[in-house]
Amino acid sequence: MQVLGYEKNVLADLGAFQTASEIASQPALWLKAYQRMNDNKSILQAFLHEALSEADKIVLTGAGTSAFIGLSLQGVFNRKLNKQTMAIATTDLVSHPQDYFFSREAVLLISFARSGDSPESTAAVALADKLCKKCFHIVITCDAEGQLARYRSDSSKLVLVLPPEANDKSLAMTGSYSAMLLYGFLVARLTEIDALKPQIDMLYHYGIRILDHYSSRLREIATLNFNRAVFLGSGPFYGTATESQLKLQELTDGTIICKSDTYLGFRHGPKAVTNENTLVVFIFSNNHYAQQYEKDLVLSMKKGKKPLFTVAVYESPVEGTEFDFGIQLSGSGNHLDEELLTICNVLPGQLLGFYKSLSLGFKPDNPSESGAISRVVENVTIYPY
Repeated sequence: MQVLGYEKNVLADLGAFQTASEIASQPALWLKAYQRMNDNKSILQAFLHEALSEADKIVLTGAGTSAFIGLSLQGVFNRKLNKQTMAIATTDLVSHPQDYFFSREAVLLISFARSGDSPESTAAVALADKLCKKCFHIVITCDAEGQLARYRSDSSKLVLVLPPEANDKSLAMTGSYSAMLLYGFLVARLTEIDALKPQIDMLYHYGIRILDHYSSRLREIATLNFNRAVFLGSGPFYGTATESQLKLQELTDGTIICKSDTYLGFRHGPKAVTNENTLVVFIFSNNHYAQQYEKDLVLSMKKGKKPLFTVAVYESPVEGTEFDFGIQLSGSGNHLDEELLTICNVLPGQLLGFYKSLSLGFKPDNPSESGAISRVVENVTIYPY
């Protein structure tokens, strides 16, 4: 049996079996995550009712990859829960807590963490308890035994643990990221969770389509001679673009220098990074209004230095645009909610990172030859505030 085009024994020899398995198993994981959340919705509903009645704002937080989840979710939280929501990394909260936590405010702090063992994760929770008028904590994690899940707080706290399969064993977060992103989306849409089942099924099929129909071509693209890559996404897809660029950079141990930006933001200077050695990945919204700006940027790429290769990810064809390679998710005019689309749209970035890692001779399960990056960040000192 093959995984991502390789026999299992070959993947084991290449130091790539865990990463390949974790990428390929994500669609099935999304179904399990949805079912687990639905089975436990009554507990979360009671907690949210109390928290939202008292909290002045919601903060979505995490470190590294886990922080990017909030970038994709802050919009849906703002719209659906009618509460000011901000995505702020724990790495920002810990160094400058006085800019985010105030004694005049009550806060609902939603923390995302694969292991929960990053020092900043528990430090952010402790600072919120210390500085805010009142705190409510929701911890979304893949490890029930992690420090964040077990952290004792005098504030109200609810821990949501994902299915065991979400707890990635490899260095780069893949299934853990997409599954926690789905959990966060379901928190914001909890009152509609039963009605969302058709959308979850569509998400599953989109994921399978990417893996089955586009993996082999992405493997070929990964062999191209690019040494930098740019991922672009608007609105909630900025989080997807940011996570995608990190995956490619992490899995190649920094050999490929990567950047993410919004379509409009890219015009204001960062576009200069594009040259004949650059791979550009356009992650399209399915929101017609936003797509107008995205199309304009694509057309503007004809001016200036031409990139080596362009990849586009879209639900349905984007009229008036051309790319070297397109990944189309729907062939029947289906329409997935934007925030759900961010979940499957991270797969191409993960696949590019995986295949590029192999093409450069790295071991995707642990690509950092120098030990500069690790599964759980090390040697971070937390100072008393």
